[in-house]
Amino acid sequence: MKKLEEYVRSIPDFPEEGIIFRDVTSVLQDAEGLHLAISTMQELVSDLDFDVVVGPESRGFIFGTPIAYNLHKPFVLIRKKGKLPCETVSIDYDLEYGKATIEMHKDSIKPGQKVLIVDDLIATGGTTEAMIKLIESLGGEVVGVVVLMELAGLKGREKIAGYRLDAAIVYPGK
Repeated sequence: MKKLEEYVRSIPDFPEEGIIFRDVTSVLQDAEGLHLAISTMQELVSDLDFDVVVGPESRGFIFGTPIAYNLHKPFVLIRKKGKLPCETVSIDYDLEYGKATIEMHKDSIKPGQKVLIVDDLIATGGTTEAMIKLIESLGGEVVGVVVLMELAGLKGREKIAGYRLDAAIVYPGK
C-alpha cells in the first residue's frame, strides 16, 4: 500500500520560482488516495470530543463532509463573501498579497458547541486564524483543526498557537 505522501503531486517552481506546490488534486483523483486521506484525517481526531465539523470553501468541503458523515455530525460551510443566502457573520483577514473576507450563517454554530475545523492545508495560518475567530464570535469552541497537509516552513502553526492542530502530512519547507 502506498503512503499518503505518495499520492500528492509536487510541482516545483509554481506559482513562482523556489516554491514547491503540493497538489491535492492528485489525491482526489485516486480512489485509494482519497480513501486514505479521509481515513487518516479522521483517525487523527478520533480522540476529540466535538459537536460540529466546519470546513472552508472549497477543499474543506471535500475533506470535512465525509468526516462529518462518517461520525454522524453536522457539517457547516465557511464561504467567501456573498455566497451564503441567509444572515451571515463575516471576518476580514490578510492574505500574502491582499485581503479576503469569509463568512458563515449566523445560526450555524450554537453557543457552547465544540467545533472541529477540517481543511486541506495550513500554510501561513491566516485563513485558519480567521475561521477560529469567526466560530468563536458565534460562541463556538474550536477544539481542533485537522488538515491533510501542513507547510511547516510557513509557520501557520505558530499563528494558531494554543489550538490543537493535526496534519496527515507535514512538509518542512514552503
